Amino acid sequence: MADADDVRRLALALPEVEEIESDGFDFRVGGKGFVWSYPERRPGQRRVIRPDIAVLYVGDEAEKQALLLGEPELFFTAPGYDGWPLVMLRLAAVGVERLAELVTDAWRMRAPGDLAGAFED
Repeated sequence: MADADDVRRLALALPEVEEIESDGFDFRVGGKGFVWSYPERRPGQRRVIRPDIAVLYVGDEAEKQALLLGEPELFFTAPGYDGWPLVMLRLAAVGVERLAELVTDAWRMRAPGDLAGAFED
């Protein structure tokens, strides 16, 4: 079972990550977001930052659909994210080891090529 502190620890352990001020968490590499707290929007209400849910960059629609269909207990999406390569992850449902893999993969896809390549070595 993971939480926002695990996301923060894992994200900040990666090279050249910057944390953006947020009510939850928001991490970027090379100016591009790769994991942040879910800003839940409900009709007629103000958005609520949900630090118990991480939004992860997944690269493309095929990967998004594979995660959503393959592990619906972990991943979901919302109408505002249609067409975007992003999934929401229920942190309480994921182990820290799997979270590390997901955060690292998201970072790798958003990091500048030379930085991601150097991290591989």
